[in-house]
Amino acid sequence: MPEGDTIHRAADRLRTALSGQPLRRVELARVAPPLPRPGAVVEAVEARGKHLLIHADDLVVHTHQRMTGSWHLYAPGQRWQKSSRAARVVLGVPGAVAVCFSSPVVEVLDARGLARHPDLRRLGPDLCDPRADLDLATHRLFALSTPDRPIGEALLDQRIACGVGNVYRCDVLFLHGLDPRTPVGDLEPAQGHALLGHAAALLRENLDAQRRTTVSGAPPGTLWVHGRAGAPCRRCATPVVVDRLGEQARHIYWCPTCQPPVRRAERDEPA
Repeated sequence: MPEGDTIHRAADRLRTALSGQPLRRVELARVAPPLPRPGAVVEAVEARGKHLLIHADDLVVHTHQRMTGSWHLYAPGQRWQKSSRAARVVLGVPGAVAVCFSSPVVEVLDARGLARHPDLRRLGPDLCDPRADLDLATHRLFALSTPDRPIGEALLDQRIACGVGNVYRCDVLFLHGLDPRTPVGDLEPAQGHALLGHAAALLRENLDAQRRTTVSGAPPGTLWVHGRAGAPCRRCATPVVVDRLGEQARHIYWCPTCQPPVRRAERDEPA
């Protein structure tokens, strides 16, 4: 599933091409009317976590890419990189055509539907936004998690804070020396705040990057542990391990030396 920075970059590109422009072409496969009318002006393009919203004609085209979707931008007449059969949204304006391919979530909302949308209403602070309320996100981390919930699972919960995907949860846990299976109840609020703050900083550092990078000063595309199963840890050379975690059984990577599990006896020792 795309990270929040991917969606924000897509929104930035679409905003540059579409905002303030009249729609000349409007096609939404398998979406019932009402749809934005040709001639309506695109008023805004925004990202909310991993959701992308295009406002036009008092309506909002809402997409969520999940594991399969992607937004592309073309010049009129330019050959598309994917089959037209996979196009879920086509929005044409003078000088540009925006196409959303294979997105499993495509819908058009009016103002009331937008305000009441269950997924959008539940979103936590968007960590790609420099104004994100980290105190609120920290509160949600503990309020919306049972004490035994693994922190590696909680970091993907978009109700707590939105934008974090698999890359950032793996690498930020590495940077804080935390085994991804560590129960949320074992963390202090300050630790939760620091984790979320570090994830936010990494997301924002990559908003303009061509290749996502989490290792400061390293070549573009360098990551600490994500996707590096069996490769030597960049700090200690221990082979990075991979397993599945959470209800969705997503792959998670970590260094067993730099991120040792906390034994129950250690957690129960009096301060």
